[in-house]
Order: sequence, then C-alpha cells, then structure tokens
Amino acid sequence: MQKLFSTCNRQMKASPVMEKHHHSVKSFTAQSDLKKHQRVHTGVKPYRCSDCGKSFTTPSNLKLHQRIHTGEKPYQCSDCKKSFIRQSYLTKHQLIHTGEKPYHCSDCGKSFNQESNLKQHQRIHTGEKPYHCSDCGKSFNQESNLKQHQRIHTGEKPYHCSDCGQSFTSHGKLKKHQCIPKGDKTNYCSLCKTCFSTQSVLKKHQRIHTGEKPYYCSKCRKHFTTHGNLKRHMHFHTDKKLYYCSKCKKSFTSEKNLKMHQRIHTEEKPHYCSDCGNSFSTMCHFKLHQRIHTGEKPYHCSDCGKSFAQIGNLHLHQHVHTGEKPYHCSDCGKSFPRNSYLQLHQRIHTGEKPYQCSKCNKCFTTQSNFKVHQRVHTGEKRYYCSECGKNFATQRCLKRHQCIHTGVKPYHCSDCEKSFTTQSYLRIHQRVHTDVKPHHCSDDKILIIGVGTGGDGSESGGFVAPKNDIIPAQLSCTIKEETDH
Repeated sequence: MQKLFSTCNRQMKASPVMEKHHHSVKSFTAQSDLKKHQRVHTGVKPYRCSDCGKSFTTPSNLKLHQRIHTGEKPYQCSDCKKSFIRQSYLTKHQLIHTGEKPYHCSDCGKSFNQESNLKQHQRIHTGEKPYHCSDCGKSFNQESNLKQHQRIHTGEKPYHCSDCGQSFTSHGKLKKHQCIPKGDKTNYCSLCKTCFSTQSVLKKHQRIHTGEKPYYCSKCRKHFTTHGNLKRHMHFHTDKKLYYCSKCKKSFTSEKNLKMHQRIHTEEKPHYCSDCGNSFSTMCHFKLHQRIHTGEKPYHCSDCGKSFAQIGNLHLHQHVHTGEKPYHCSDCGKSFPRNSYLQLHQRIHTGEKPYQCSKCNKCFTTQSNFKVHQRVHTGEKRYYCSECGKNFATQRCLKRHQCIHTGVKPYHCSDCEKSFTTQSYLRIHQRVHTDVKPHHCSDDKILIIGVGTGGDGSESGGFVAPKNDIIPAQLSCTIKEETDH
C-alpha cells in the first residue's frame, strides 16, 4: 500500500522506505532558500554574465564568477600578500605556509594539504580517468582538465585581455599574454616575444639564442649558460651525491632532482597541457612540448636560417652543413652524427628488439615504434586535424593527412618532376628511373611488395607469394604505382 508523504507529495511504501526518504529531504528556514535549492533539480540558471554569457543559479555565484573578468581578489594572504577570489581559496592556500599535509597516499607515501588533491593523485596509481570528452572520447583524471580540453572543440575563450581584447582558452595563457610589456620593453626578448621580471633573467634567457656559455668548469673545461648549472655539474667531479632513490638506489646531487626522478616510479605527471590533454613529469619537458602548439622555435641555424624547437635538433641539423658523422658501424661501415643513432642502427645486424608488447608479444627495435604500436590496443589518437576533426595515432599520420587539405606534395623527383606526399612514396617511384629491384625471388617464394613500416609502428616485411603461385613466364606482372594518397 502506497502512502502520501506530506513534505513533498511523493507516494511510497510506508516504514523504512519513507523513513529513509524523510532524512534525505533537505529542509530550509526560508522559502527563498528553498527556491534557490530547487534550481539544482530544475537546472534553471537565471543570472547571466554580460561578459561571456555564462549562467548561474544564484547572484552570489555570478558575482564570484565576474571577478575573473574584473580581476578583483578581495581575500589576501597575510604571509605572502597573494590575493584570491574566494575565502575558501585563501584558506587552502594558507596550508602552504603552515606546511600541514594531513592526507597521505597509501601507495607511495606522498602527503597533501587537501583531500581532493589526494583523490586526484591516487588516480595516477589506479589509472582512473573518470571524465570523458563526448566529442573525441579522450579521458581525463580531473574535471578541470576536461573543461579546458573541451574548449578545443567549442572554440570557447572565456579569458579576455582588458588592454587589447584578445581572448584565451585558459587563465594561464591570459597571464602569459598580459606579461608582455605594452610600452617599456626593457625586459622583453625581441626574438621569441617572451618577457621577464628582471633584466638579469632576460640576459640569462638570451643565451639560448646567442649560444653564449660564460661559465666553464676548471676540471673538464665544459661550458654552461648559468652559474647554477656549473655548480650542479661540479658535483660530478667531487662525487658528492647525497640523495638516494629508495626504489632503484640511484643517487642525485639535489633533492629536486631526486623528486623529479621518483616520478618515473610513481608515474606522476603534474604538468598538464590544456591544448591537447597530454601530461608531463617535468616542467622542462612540458615547456618543450608547448612549442608544438605555439610554434616557437628559438634555436636558429647560422648557415641556412632554419629554426628548431630544441637545441639538440639544431646540433643534429648542423651536421648537414659540416657533413660530420663521427660514429661508424663496424659491420657495414655506415656513419652517424650521434652515438644513439649508431646503437639503434646496430640492432639491424644483431636482430635485437628489446621492446615487447605485453598485449600481443610483438617486439620492436625502438621505444618510439613500441609506443606508437601500443596505441593500436589503447585506441588512443592524440593528434587532431583542425580542418576536418579526424584524429590520428601519430604526428606523421596527421601531417600526411593534412596534405589532402593543403594539396602540398613536398617530395619531388629530380628525374621527372613528379611530386609526392611522403618520402617513402618518392623512394618507391624513383626505382622506375634507377631500375632497382631490391626484392628477389628465392627457391621457395617470391617477394612482391617492398619492406616498410606498418601502420602500428611495427617493422613489417612485404607480401609473400608461394613459388607455385608465381604467374607463367609468358604473362607479365604490372605493379600499379601510386603517385598520391
């Protein structure tokens, strides 16, 4: 038998069910408070922000939000004078000064000043990513990261510069933009458009562009851009390594380096890219990654003017001009500009494939091919085409695809002026002119299609046809050449 519950006019069975419902029904002292609360259920948001159009259930929430646009931060920390939009943000911040971290991770022992931070951290260990993007299916371990990511699809840029009107997807990007001096450009780098707090910091930064390394080691004559880097280097000569990793017993010259190293074991990646959703274990790797989105290439080749995002890539490129390849393969005599390239090459001779997939047991010679292959199992496609919205597992596949939109065919045949979208297509085509036929028929089988790299990053061979299936001698076999894909 159903009974009517007088508080909410809902019908239900008596006794325990009604009792449970009675305790779950929220009560309010004023009718206005009840009306505010009911908006949680109805979804009504009558208070709209005139700056960005966002809506809120209460005027107080709207007022708090508007501080993003006005820059008002009425709650100030008495210790460091930092200001905050909300009182609750100030209270959380003050735990930094007290050093109190009452929430501990049972997996790695790390402590946190807020329970919410601990819960977020524990997702590193569990691998849980409960926030999913409905547009592309990508998952995130924090709701804030999902919200930032979704702005890629919506095009929303809620953070506006009051000086020039330019809009940004995140508060961090707005702050970076506002740092650029409007009149006085004393601490402003003209080469990469970055600004700095002091003249001395700017001078240190400019050494990236000039290549100047004024600090040198008296022991080995190695040069460094900053005095701090020289001091850290000197520990290698004094053998002063004070900090040890409890997991692998590796030693470090500073506590900071030890903490960064320990992220290998904890898999913690605290530096998050709001543009593509990737995370990084160090700020250095994060900054290098951001250059993909900003297009920043601060390292310039003095010979041809070509620019690079990383100094290591510039050094490699300069071998094109010098022709220097100091590392030689003892098996075939091939030379390489880097020792790491030689070591990778030597696996061709040894047949070593040290990277094995735990899902399908496939083996790979390089870690990069192994990582690309793993995306076959995870379904991850992190590279996004802004023209048509298609996603790709590798940056190479994205670049190849973008040629469809741009019509660019950057690889040209010097013999007949034909153009191709990829270098591999050009190489196959050039065999028409050179008459090179690298794949020979053995006693038992014939190899028809050339060796290449599979779509999953695996090193695949060609198509093998059994000897008995070889076509009669009087018939000719024509392989159609693909000039474009």
